[in-house]
Amino acid sequence: MDIHPIHTEEAYEGALERVASLMDAKPDTPEFDELEILSVLIENYEAKHYQIDAPDPIEAIKFRMEQEGLRQKDMVSIFGNKSRVSEILNRKRKLTLEMIRNLHEKLNIPFENLMGDYQIQR
Repeated sequence: MDIHPIHTEEAYEGALERVASLMDAKPDTPEFDELEILSVLIENYEAKHYQIDAPDPIEAIKFRMEQEGLRQKDMVSIFGNKSRVSEILNRKRKLTLEMIRNLHEKLNIPFENLMGDYQIQR
């Protein structure tokens, strides 16, 4: 086992290939230990080079709607009325504190995903 920190894209690709070859390693073997170590190194490299920003609140709502198979009409109880649902999802109006609470309680969307700033379309 010759493991080094991952500093380049080439080293990253090589580590991914090696991990793929080790996926069937049995616990308590040198191969399994190598798999665990490489996984940590890969996660570290990806956190530095492939950082994914959290979605803005509207994208978080749309994502949860898609996950739950919800349509705009299903959101009326959260936003108040059909036109307000449309205004929110089309970025014409900002979320209110009450809407954020409702989204958190009814759709289990984390507060931190709902509190971010986003641009209103004029």
